[in-house]
Amino acid sequence: MPIYAIGDIQGCLTELQILLHQLQFNPQQDRLWLVGDLVNRGPDSLAVLRFIRTLGDAAVVVLGNHDLHLLALAAGNLKHANKSNLDAVLQAPDRDELLHWLRQRPLLHHDAARELTLIHAGLPPQWTLADARAAASELENVLRSDDYQTFLLAVYGNQPAQWSPNLTGIDRLRFITNCLTRLRFCTPDGRLALKEKGEIGSQTPGLIPWFQVANRRTRHDRIIFGHWSTLGYYAGDNVWAIDSGCLWGGTLTALRVEPLPLTPIHLKCNGYLTPGQD
Repeated sequence: MPIYAIGDIQGCLTELQILLHQLQFNPQQDRLWLVGDLVNRGPDSLAVLRFIRTLGDAAVVVLGNHDLHLLALAAGNLKHANKSNLDAVLQAPDRDELLHWLRQRPLLHHDAARELTLIHAGLPPQWTLADARAAASELENVLRSDDYQTFLLAVYGNQPAQWSPNLTGIDRLRFITNCLTRLRFCTPDGRLALKEKGEIGSQTPGLIPWFQVANRRTRHDRIIFGHWSTLGYYAGDNVWAIDSGCLWGGTLTALRVEPLPLTPIHLKCNGYLTPGQD
């Protein structure tokens, strides 16, 4: 059964369909692992959601920060409303069905048989893989609960910046969210540096890519992630980064997970936004 992990789509439906055609993807027998950020900034977020939803069990989707942003907007959190072009989704006749489907997606997917884990952004060095799976489950339970809007109205913020098992309430949930959907750089002791967005080498001195922290407790676990378009495709340190900047005129990357070996396939994209825009 061929399996492909695909990087951040962000509303770029045409490129996704071209890539799937190139892969000869057959939803009756093949599987997709999507690293999140299905929506926002690109031209066809509504059509992307509708298409991926029709794939059913043929597609595994983990939530990214832009997917959570859509859910927050729908819940009434307008803090970053000016950084989106999601009106088509919010005004769609099938809006409620699509948003409900999105809320049921996981924050982390672990395939024990293949010893691979799929997330959107990163993991703090203090977490084991078991810790990460438990934390993701906590957040998933909140998003799937009847009280999900309370969380979404308070989700934004960069604090707390460091993990403690004693964190509770919104502080705990926000930290989990920021790791799984926003993390790129941190300090050697695991303090998140969420404002750093550039390529490796551009960061403030003392900061390290989360996957290069020497004592990272998941360093022996194989992890696939997206989110970091300025990093581009990266294979090393037991991680595979597959957000290669389709939205910005880079490529849309599919990582062939099965059959082995892990192999990237890149589709050149025209791009819809200029690099450097937030």
